[in-house]
Amino acid sequence: MTYSSAKIKLLIIGLGFSFGLNGCSGSKPAVHSGKAISEKEVRKPEGVGEKMPAVTPQEVFEELPVTPEADKEKPVKANFINSPFVMREFRAAWIATVANINWPSKAGLSTAQQQKEAINLLDFLVEHNYNAVIFQARPQADALYESELEPWSFFLTGVQGQAPDPYYDPLQFWLDAAHERGLEFHVWLNPYRAHHSTGGEVTPASAVTKYPNFMVKLKNGMWWMDPAKKATQDHTSKVVMDIVKRYDIDGIHFDDYFYPYASYNKGEDFPDAATYLAYQQEGGELSKPDWRRDNVNKFVKRIYSEIKEEKPMVKFGISPFGIYRPGYPRSITGMDQYSELYADARLWLNEGWVDYYAPQLYWKISQAGQSFPVLLGWWEKENHYNRHLWPGINIDFGGDDLNLIETLSQIMITRGMLPNSKGNIQWSIGPLLKYPHLSAGILEKAYHKKALVPASPWLDERVPAKPSVEIINNGKNVTVEWEHASENDVFKWVVHYMFNGQWDYKILNKNQRSLLLPLSVNGHQLSKIGVTAVNRNGNQSEFFEKKVIAPLP
Repeated sequence: MTYSSAKIKLLIIGLGFSFGLNGCSGSKPAVHSGKAISEKEVRKPEGVGEKMPAVTPQEVFEELPVTPEADKEKPVKANFINSPFVMREFRAAWIATVANINWPSKAGLSTAQQQKEAINLLDFLVEHNYNAVIFQARPQADALYESELEPWSFFLTGVQGQAPDPYYDPLQFWLDAAHERGLEFHVWLNPYRAHHSTGGEVTPASAVTKYPNFMVKLKNGMWWMDPAKKATQDHTSKVVMDIVKRYDIDGIHFDDYFYPYASYNKGEDFPDAATYLAYQQEGGELSKPDWRRDNVNKFVKRIYSEIKEEKPMVKFGISPFGIYRPGYPRSITGMDQYSELYADARLWLNEGWVDYYAPQLYWKISQAGQSFPVLLGWWEKENHYNRHLWPGINIDFGGDDLNLIETLSQIMITRGMLPNSKGNIQWSIGPLLKYPHLSAGILEKAYHKKALVPASPWLDERVPAKPSVEIINNGKNVTVEWEHASENDVFKWVVHYMFNGQWDYKILNKNQRSLLLPLSVNGHQLSKIGVTAVNRNGNQSEFFEKKVIAPLP
């Protein structure tokens, strides 16, 4: 599908926004004038930014060219030959299971129906050149996978504790299908939420019933684990590490549900007075707010350390509320997660207790009090360990055309402000399916070439060996075939090819072993070819080019 360039230009002129670059769930809760709103509502954030000069279509939609320059994102090693340019960008979407927001479409579907819906979602991401999926496997202290610690999810079968019939493990199914398609697979867990208001009745199978000693009830009908209790931290750690040990995942992902939003308890304080009193009686001297933050800080650090001890290559990511505190930076207004969620989100990034950070920047570029580029610039300055900063972006502002303009603009801003580790996570896959012009426009204008996930050099700089390549020229086209000494060390292949002195590339899944290329395009002869292997950490093998030789007559 082609999206009219003229229409895009007209919309940009009408929008008349400025980037202001110098100003610098579960499911994810959408945001409304800097405050959290219902998980099931993803509304158009309000707020009118200051009037500033509009940007040109070229500034908004300019794409990085494919150049013969070496990929600067890879570590430089003596005598190591880097490949020609390959786009690197984390392109992910959240898939929410709580309240059946994205998958399955409703509880109680048959196994075949669930699997069909899953495959359709994954195929959609692949066809639109995404390279990662953030899948919610634990929405309310339950499991969309086989677990001895927590019950089967209500959102899966409609009966908490009931396994799918015929039996299958949804997490394993999603993981295998994602990897077959070359998608990174990150498991999204809600660390403390024990029962959601849409999750049916609290049953004997519920974690609320099984672990009453660290559960508290909120005024809106939800149940929460008390983050201060050692039993809470130990239990959630066991859940995380059970998944890390048993499944070949690429990442563990937490969102912003630490201490609950105040609205969940109808504005009343979180019911942990007894836990805090016990802390004081044992000699604790922190104020209650500082004590709550300390509980979460220790837990975040613990989870990061435990993941790295078990499987160093599994990434740990957090998606906190997008505003650290009002006034950070000075122009920012809105909810204070530091004092409401007791989340010292700046500290976790400052200390490098994550491999990637995805603050939920769900506001428009021109929304002065919560401006997307202003907040992104602030978070980047706090990124002392140069971890991946892949902001969460809202892709539903209530209309197909406006969604497209805002989304493309935010993608391009992210590329410009974070050139060494480009990427974003989109909330959620739902609007991509709902608005055909949005998904088609992103593909055409921003994601028209596949991209590799940026490497994480602090985890591993080891590169895979070069594949052996054979070129078969039949006079009309060329078949490129390759083999590798260690297939387990390969997650993707990049086939590089040159026409008219310009390198281009195709990214292929690990199971592909050949590619057919035309010998001539628009009168330009295919002259060179090279194949590189890419491992699970995104490291690319050394580049070796081969000339295309015409067959003998």
